[in-house]
Order: sequence, then C-alpha cells, then structure tokens
Amino acid sequence: MAERSINPSFMNGVPDLLVLRLLSDREMYGYELVQAIRAVTREAIVLAEGVVYPALHALEAGGLLKSKRKPVNGRTRVYYQTTAAGRRRLEAMTADWSRITNAVAGVIKGEAHVAA
Repeated sequence: MAERSINPSFMNGVPDLLVLRLLSDREMYGYELVQAIRAVTREAIVLAEGVVYPALHALEAGGLLKSKRKPVNGRTRVYYQTTAAGRRRLEAMTADWSRITNAVAGVIKGEAHVAA
C-alpha cells in the first residue's frame, strides 16, 4: 500500500489561499486557523502552526491581512482578518486555482487535449 503524504510538494501557495479564504468569513487567531483548516478539509490538509504563523505574518506584511490583539481569559490573542487587498488577492488566487485544478482534472480523467 502506498504511503499517504499529508502535505505533498504541490501544496505551495495553498496555505495562503486557505488562510485568506477562511479569514474572509471571520476573524480568527492562529491556532484557531490551524484547527479550522483541518476541519474544513476533513484532515486532507494538515498544516502545522509552523506553517500557518509564517503565512499569517507574510500576508500581514504584504498588506493582505490586518491584526489586532484581544484579551481572552487573561491572555492576549492576535486575531487576523482580511483587508480589501487581501480579498482582491483571494479572488485572483481562487480564479487561478480553479483554472489549474480544472486542467489537472481533465488530464486525470483522460480527456482529449488539442495542441495549440
């Protein structure tokens, strides 16, 4: 039986896409995002905090997310949400993802392709 790779190499860019998509619905803190990604993908995609937090910081540095600190049970959590630029980037990434996944699905299904 082949070994199942939880996060194969073709996952580049997927963390950013998932983070932006989930944060477009509501603000969340980092660990909450880790759990949300596991839940919504039914554990097909499992991203560790060591992947999610750098993605959050890079997206924030790029102006695609904004953060705010909130006290919760005597602790401070950093909550993130998308900016207008983040929502535009999500739209572009979603269009790219759909185009690519449709093309790959066609190849996998064995659909005939016409060379240009």
